[in-house]
Amino acid sequence: MFFLIETTLPMSVRELPTKPYTDQKSGTAGLRKKVAVFQQPHYLENFLQAIFDTENSLRGQTLIVGGDGRYHNREAIHTAIAMAAGNGIAKLIVGQGGILSTPAASNLIRVHKAAGGLLFTASHNPAGPDGDFGIKFNIAGGGQAPEALTGRIYDASKTISRYRIYEGANVDLDRRGSQKLGETLIEIVDCVEDYAKLQQSLFDFDKIRDWFKRGGRICFDAMHAVTGPYAKRILIEQLGAPEGSVINGSPLEDFGGGHPDPNLIYAKHLLDLAMSAESPDLIAASDGDGDRNMILGRGLFISPGDSLAMLAAHLDKLPGYMSGLKGLARSMPTCRAVDVVAKALKVECFETPTGWKFFCNLLDADRLTLCGEESFGTSSSHTREKDGLWAVLAWLNVLATTGKSVRQLAEAHWARHGRHYYVRHDYDELPTATANSIVDTLRKALPALVGTTHGDWTVSQADEFSYTDPIDGSVATGQGLRIVFGDAARIILRLSGTGTEGATIRLYLERYETATDRLAWPTSEALAPLAAVADKLVRLNELSGRKGPSVIT
Repeated sequence: MFFLIETTLPMSVRELPTKPYTDQKSGTAGLRKKVAVFQQPHYLENFLQAIFDTENSLRGQTLIVGGDGRYHNREAIHTAIAMAAGNGIAKLIVGQGGILSTPAASNLIRVHKAAGGLLFTASHNPAGPDGDFGIKFNIAGGGQAPEALTGRIYDASKTISRYRIYEGANVDLDRRGSQKLGETLIEIVDCVEDYAKLQQSLFDFDKIRDWFKRGGRICFDAMHAVTGPYAKRILIEQLGAPEGSVINGSPLEDFGGGHPDPNLIYAKHLLDLAMSAESPDLIAASDGDGDRNMILGRGLFISPGDSLAMLAAHLDKLPGYMSGLKGLARSMPTCRAVDVVAKALKVECFETPTGWKFFCNLLDADRLTLCGEESFGTSSSHTREKDGLWAVLAWLNVLATTGKSVRQLAEAHWARHGRHYYVRHDYDELPTATANSIVDTLRKALPALVGTTHGDWTVSQADEFSYTDPIDGSVATGQGLRIVFGDAARIILRLSGTGTEGATIRLYLERYETATDRLAWPTSEALAPLAAVADKLVRLNELSGRKGPSVIT
């Protein structure tokens, strides 16, 4: 029998024995582990074969392949190419140098009507030999694989006994054009070109060029990650932003030793710039794989929830969205600012679990135009992933169209819609048992909290969030614990699915104010009373043994 199988394979394709690993279960956005884990014998091969075995319809189809350029990216892509050829994939479209941002990869899947894509990224996690690595499988249409599919891939990985690979593969990732590996055609493409064309179709590039000519200034920090080539091509070469507008623009395997997570901790230098006399009009950053964004103006940080709401209020002024908004959506922990805008605009607003895949059914059903998450992710119906540079271009277009500053836009927005003060506390690398115990303790206490008063707020709802997809009826349970004080405030607790060591608990605090004299409070002062309530009800510091959160954003 073994001899018969071997004779059906092309001359350079071999079927090699392997043993399963038990830890290849995908998290919120793919499989993420330490580099050393992926470097174990056959670890990546096993996971890739599990994908090919589970989605056997990929045979004879086209796949998109690329990554964020982190350490181990090129080696992993060479492995993926050899295994795709060994598993009968007809065509691979690969970003030059192995580089593809996550939103650019999603776009290529859609442009080429590919059957899916293999994206090598650990997103905002640190890189380097001691850093993190990851892979996620995106399906036809460009979105992340749904939970049901990743569950089947995990099941396949636990029973795998062999993998197929094209031996002796030697593909030049740096040379654009076509190459052949057995029967598989490999096309190495410019990683920016199709993405830039997409952005040109959505935004008024002429108006943004004029804004720069009139003296408008931007500082975009690519954090030595994947968006550097995209930002240089679009912002400087196509839109005419001054040289030097893109900083840390060369992708490096270790992201320059930094943490490519655009927030007020890891990009504090941008906050310092915003608060200085030298501040440009717009300051922005993106993360490791290009799907996150951070927005600041002179003297002002715009929270992700506010950014989502403010873009929603102005999006119909931009060329790609002048037909109006179909609907808006946010992940459950994201502040409810966009809900207020949706009500004013009389459009649907959806609350989903954390994870961009939950937006995709709504997008595919044409029920959404704009969506976002508190973890610095914003995007629209143009793609099926978060898109960091898209958000920056949207802000640039709004600034150029309205003639207003970031601060003027924000203050006008708060005066009309009220202000949602918001913060997230991360407790990283907790022992898994400790994290689970903290969540279980609060879960048991929730039923007794309804109707109780804490300071100025009375609990109107206390539950564990679950979600029924309005398109396919699928149900997601265990999506975070909520303590809701009507429209006035919320406390959210959830376990994160994006870490690689131990467990991460995230605590979210949100307070809503509409009175004119309450719209300019410092965020920390506005949330201090709610933080005291959370400390009493959740007892995170007490139960974790920590003195405070690892990161506050």
